[in-house]
Amino acid sequence: MPQTELIKNIAKFGLENDQENLLKALEGLIEYSKQHKKVNFAIQLQLLLRDVIRQQDNSGLVKVGSPQYLAREEAREDGELIIDKLTSDYKFENLVCSADVKNELTYFIEEHRSIQLLRNYDLPVSNKVLFHGPSGCGKTLAAYVLAGELEKMMVVVNLGAIVSSKLGETSKNLARIFKRAASEECIIFIDEFDSLGKVRDYSQDHGEMKRVVNTILQLFDYLPQHSMVIAATNHVKMIDDALTRRFDLKLTFELPDAAHIKEIIQKTLQHNQFKFDFPKKLPAIITECKGLSYYSIQKTLITTVKRSLFAKKNKKTLPKIDTELWISLIRKEKKALLKK
Repeated sequence: MPQTELIKNIAKFGLENDQENLLKALEGLIEYSKQHKKVNFAIQLQLLLRDVIRQQDNSGLVKVGSPQYLAREEAREDGELIIDKLTSDYKFENLVCSADVKNELTYFIEEHRSIQLLRNYDLPVSNKVLFHGPSGCGKTLAAYVLAGELEKMMVVVNLGAIVSSKLGETSKNLARIFKRAASEECIIFIDEFDSLGKVRDYSQDHGEMKRVVNTILQLFDYLPQHSMVIAATNHVKMIDDALTRRFDLKLTFELPDAAHIKEIIQKTLQHNQFKFDFPKKLPAIITECKGLSYYSIQKTLITTVKRSLFAKKNKKTLPKIDTELWISLIRKEKKALLKK
């Protein structure tokens, strides 16, 4: 059935409150989207459909302590532990990183695309990844790239909600989020993973420290192979050695060299027609950028483009990117980072 007919049916059955046919029409749109390579949209629709059905099953007046009541409370509490559930359109071409990192990510993706082949030979599938390195060097973007390449839903964990001062609560929260994410066969993304290390370092209860470490180790050991956990940290040395050893893949993200600085500039400007006022100054600007992260370089460049646009009196023609302005913003960024 054509997509337009599916959408018309969804509108019709929705307005008529015909839930049975509405669900069939939605399932038809999901299948259509998958067949026409709109996988992320299909995943989002499936997730929406599943959540609505779950809410309906637990809706209405329920007796306190009943299975329906407990299921409703569990869903509410789980929701507080998640910042977002999303799909990603990012692909490898969006990522600027070293050749070693890109090669390792390529092999990791190939493993997950070949799960059945590996199972035929009783070979394990790597599904625990640790990204570490300075802030702004592509760790989070790399997680989005994996989600996009593998066409998987990604659950972004709310670490602030998971970590609790109550005895045993952090471990319970971790177990809950892993259980839910595993049932949905998605990616668990934990940014600032060293925060769990900080809890162990600064907790006054030594038993609680051990409990959190042991919980994560067990969750890692029993994580289904169709699911995945990606952790990112700026301070890998703060993480317990027993935890770091459990990761199948550990990748270091570093500050960009001259070649990667040039690449991030090209990628930032590739979808518009902005040009530099003095292109010959670009090598000097690249040298000036050394020591900054990808994020800082891109941020200062985009700010320069916007300010160059605002300064242009003739709005009908594209402005030239003010290289002197960019150099000044780069220097300000370096000074600001030194003060931190």
